[in-house]
Amino acid sequence: MLAPGSVRGRRVLVVEDEMMVAMFIGDVLADLGCVVVGMASRAEEAIALVEAREIDAAVLDINLGHGHTSYPVAEVLARRGVPFAFVTGYGVQGLREDYRDRPILAKPFRNRDLERVMATLLGGG
Repeated sequence: MLAPGSVRGRRVLVVEDEMMVAMFIGDVLADLGCVVVGMASRAEEAIALVEAREIDAAVLDINLGHGHTSYPVAEVLARRGVPFAFVTGYGVQGLREDYRDRPILAKPFRNRDLERVMATLLGGG
């Protein structure tokens, strides 16, 4: 797993429409020493955060409800070279073809699963 302090202070954006899941992700990230720079439940909110803040990595729930997805956020992050992982309950088959090479955090997940994904994104593992 991550070496102590290897992600300390790294700035992470969380995009998740389920408040309890977003809070869980935020708590685990804080336990790892990351700084949650923002939480968004809609793509527009997330893009505004990406444009306004320095971000080292992001965790994106694919399905944001009501037919909305986080793909617009992924496109902005990819253009900026910010690493990100998708959160999904559908596995790699639930991803658009052009994003199937990205790390996936499969729902339901545990703390160590998120820790593993952060190690992949931030180079600590």
